[in-house]
Amino acid sequence: MITVTEAAATAVILKRLSDEGVSIWLDDLSRKRIASGNLAELVATKHVVGVTTNPSIFQAAIGSGAGYEEQLAELAVRGVTVDEAVRMMTTADVRAAADILRPVYDATGGRDGRVSIEVDPRLAHHTTATVAEAKQLAWLVDRPNVMIKIPATEAGLPAITEVVGLGISVNVTLIFSLERYRAVMDAYLAGLEKAREAGVDLAGVHSVASFFVSRVDSEIDKRLAKVGTDEALALKGRAALANARLAYEAYEDVFGAARWTALATAGANKQRPLWASTGVKDPAYKDTLYVDELVAPGTVNTMPEATLDATADHGDIHGDAVTGGYAQARADLAAVERLGISYDEVVKQLEDEGVSKFEAAWGDLLDAVKVSLNGKGVEGE
Repeated sequence: MITVTEAAATAVILKRLSDEGVSIWLDDLSRKRIASGNLAELVATKHVVGVTTNPSIFQAAIGSGAGYEEQLAELAVRGVTVDEAVRMMTTADVRAAADILRPVYDATGGRDGRVSIEVDPRLAHHTTATVAEAKQLAWLVDRPNVMIKIPATEAGLPAITEVVGLGISVNVTLIFSLERYRAVMDAYLAGLEKAREAGVDLAGVHSVASFFVSRVDSEIDKRLAKVGTDEALALKGRAALANARLAYEAYEDVFGAARWTALATAGANKQRPLWASTGVKDPAYKDTLYVDELVAPGTVNTMPEATLDATADHGDIHGDAVTGGYAQARADLAAVERLGISYDEVVKQLEDEGVSKFEAAWGDLLDAVKVSLNGKGVEGE
């Protein structure tokens, strides 16, 4: 455990980030993190006010079996299927994390204190199944501060509307393109309108839209390096920030229009932009790049712990770094296009890869749990 003095020192920069209107969420969860008190400590000392999970995070946490031995043994005795075992373990972790964050949820009126859990990634292209899974997850976790993650695929859009219409809070994930982001906001507003018609209290429905950042630079930088000209190389590390800043501009546009005003009057909450994939992948860039340069009011930044620690240590929080940069952002993306790099092609590829990576991680997790169950004398099918 860190001392009070150490906690105060590391909290200064993170408090500054929070004071600028950025909610700090942790992009990680495990049974060990919960049981050791680490998550509670991060909430108490590092301004963490939310948690996000995804199939890759659970694969890393549960795949090793560490901390899950007792529950695995009980599930094996019951003869549950592999899929049921995985859902029982993941929802148990999310429920426990939600309990830790409940005071934050209460203090912020439901704005923060949130824990997200994703629908089975194998359902990403199936609307009806996604809706059914979202309802089941909300029921299994049974905490008001859970958010159900739904991918922003074409099939995911109507699912978002249906789930929000039921009064379930949603974290929309795997957003890469500006066009798809506008479609996500439209789906959320349509869901709120549906919920209003059904008599649902809109004040209890919250949502974030997870706009992915670092993966955009990873792909576009690779293509810029292949072009190899001085102009191309000068654009490296700029596309992801440009894309995110223009997403915030779209957010301001949508939530400043008459359609939103009518819903706000009925008590609705804005769907906040959430910067996801904020761990820097290129060692040539500052490790807090996607935190320092994406400060804007009313946003969420979900960070892996390494990025959280780096920000606490040497983040450079200098106020709103987004709203004054729209013209430059458009110029940067236009310059990339002029070099023959198709924005539409890149974001489509990233969405496809994102879904595939989560499907693969989920498959690995199912395989690992199957081995554990079989080792205890259960077939696991």
